Amino acid sequence: METGLFVTFEGIDACGKTTQIDLLTKRLEGKHDYVVVREPGGTTIGEKIRQILLDNENISMEAKTELLLYSASRYQLTRQKLIPELDKGKIVICDRFYDSTTAYQGYGRGIDIDFIKSLNKFATDALVPDLTFFLDISLEERRKRIEGVALDRLENEENQFHQNVRKGFLELDKNNERFVKINGEESIKTISNKIWDNIERKI
Repeated sequence: METGLFVTFEGIDACGKTTQIDLLTKRLEGKHDYVVVREPGGTTIGEKIRQILLDNENISMEAKTELLLYSASRYQLTRQKLIPELDKGKIVICDRFYDSTTAYQGYGRGIDIDFIKSLNKFATDALVPDLTFFLDISLEERRKRIEGVALDRLENEENQFHQNVRKGFLELDKNNERFVKINGEESIKTISNKIWDNIERKI
């Protein structure tokens, strides 16, 4: 693989992204150079922005403030980590990227989708993932998985918000060649194998 491969994981919270990223890195270990980052975050500046965004005390945060903070973290990550690591030929695995902003701030918060798409392009220097795994679970499954778990500011939003976010991801998946939609309610091993099959084809 002469150039890097940019892989992103998307879906509503509790869909299993973190588990599958961990399993993917175990398969890559010793075979390919890779780096794992997350959004928001991934840099010193980005992690500080993440704390602000997810803090339950910041319930008065305006939707557009939220959007701009995510975009600020994303631009720092893109310039400081993503582009340099891809230029080294590494596989870059990102836990969320701009599709989450389209789903959460666009479909979830109701901010103009076309504006968000333009902002996403600006905040990434037009960087586009090579492969996006969308782990889809129902809202009922989400409810079961988060029971008894401490939730952040966005996770604490009402059910309708998360329903709209899921709808956003489903819309993004339509006619999008880089999206690989996987039933997130299948067994962990089955999901992991499907992800690996797609990664191998790309490599």
